[in-house]
Amino acid sequence: MRNKYLYLLIGCLLGLVACQPSLPHIDEQKEITPVIYPDYKEVTIPVNVAPLNFGLRDSVEEAVAVFAFQEHSISVWLKDSTFQIPLKAWQELLQQAKGKSLEVSVSVKEDGKWMGYKAFDIYVASEPMDAYLAYRKIAPGYELWKNMGIYQRNLETFDELPVLENRQTNQNCMNCHSFCNRQADCFLFHMRQKLGGTYLVKDGTVEKLNTETPETISSLVYPSWHPGGRFVAFSTNITKQFFHPNNRNRIEVYDEKSDVVVYDTEKHELITAPALFSNQAFETFPTFSADGKTLYFCTAQAKPMPDAYQEVKYSLCSISFDPEKRTFGSRVDTLYAAEQQGKSVSFPRVSPDGRYLLYTLSGYGNFSIWHKDADLYWVDLKTGKHRCLEEVNSPDVESYHSWSGNSRWFVFSSRRDDGLYTRPYFAYVSEDGKVGKPFMLPQRTRDYYEDSMWSYNIPEFVSDKIDVSARTIIDATTTKGSAIQFVK
Repeated sequence: MRNKYLYLLIGCLLGLVACQPSLPHIDEQKEITPVIYPDYKEVTIPVNVAPLNFGLRDSVEEAVAVFAFQEHSISVWLKDSTFQIPLKAWQELLQQAKGKSLEVSVSVKEDGKWMGYKAFDIYVASEPMDAYLAYRKIAPGYELWKNMGIYQRNLETFDELPVLENRQTNQNCMNCHSFCNRQADCFLFHMRQKLGGTYLVKDGTVEKLNTETPETISSLVYPSWHPGGRFVAFSTNITKQFFHPNNRNRIEVYDEKSDVVVYDTEKHELITAPALFSNQAFETFPTFSADGKTLYFCTAQAKPMPDAYQEVKYSLCSISFDPEKRTFGSRVDTLYAAEQQGKSVSFPRVSPDGRYLLYTLSGYGNFSIWHKDADLYWVDLKTGKHRCLEEVNSPDVESYHSWSGNSRWFVFSSRRDDGLYTRPYFAYVSEDGKVGKPFMLPQRTRDYYEDSMWSYNIPEFVSDKIDVSARTIIDATTTKGSAIQFVK
């Protein structure tokens, strides 16, 4: 009986193969590549990424795409406007093409004739990226902020799961999720309003922190973990916003005051230094170096706000940090001097290998996610040379970004797709500092982003699946929370 079912299964599989249509005879060969969406032409991808499903911009009678490496190939017919590539076949093909490139050939049927487009390449890097991405999904404005959540996406498949949705927390705002060395079991995020506090997740337990102190101007805001895991640098900000009646930058967000502090998770204490905590300057966006001995931050001369909002330009600076003694150096070094160089720095992030510091540069201010001129730059920390990353920038906003653990990939948010919604894009960095053409986070269908009403906020690489349950986090919201102290 077992053999009977085995033969039946084999017969069915052979029947499915036999029913696949053969590749068409090409009546006309075009000298141009097809217009596809998302644009995956000539991109560089990791060997462990989910299938790059795409569709055509124009409607056609039929279409087929062939993904080939040497004698290995996958033929995918257009269905419901999408070339949906089988996951297992895709994974096997990427392993074959690792370190080389796939050739993609698209043929379409129009008016009864088959036309073949010029083939394009997809380059397959040998180095993988971290397997997961965490992000907040939120509407691209401030009217619908009560509907949001923090989610995790398996980058090797299309599986997405919520970490926490604010419908589970009485529509409280949640933001600024941050991971220690991209670990899935060591991270934090903030909640505001009635359940306000910083929630620190470690080894499956959740600790609620009440982060307001008499000495600081606000609760803790933008975080950056020390690589050793004991310390977290934060800003404290009094932030305001207004809406432009006639400006391509729709929303303006600015700080009236801001400082930088470092939180000691073992002693529940805040420490700082005069260079980070001054009434004469706005200090914000701290980030630790890869070895944990330097703290980078953005700083601008304090000005009356909002009247001088376009005059506030943030420099990129650094100060030494001794984690054993919990002390800061007395000298501040400037990597980018805003007053002399004319623009404003935000979101500094150091690659895990310590080679590059990636940052966003815009005309003024620090809330660059709404500034159309915001572009990505980096400084080579070995040579001190700054470079505009023209390979990844667009005419629209490029802003928040984070690094994969092997320093070969970074993810960044961009509004290049439609000028309104932020989408995650990934870019490859070779060992010698060359940057590949970025690609948008793959989805199952070609129409996913056009149908979606969500912006992807704060994309952060994570090395593994986040397993802490939403119930565990929700239970922590009902606790009083641990108080912290400011150490002068």
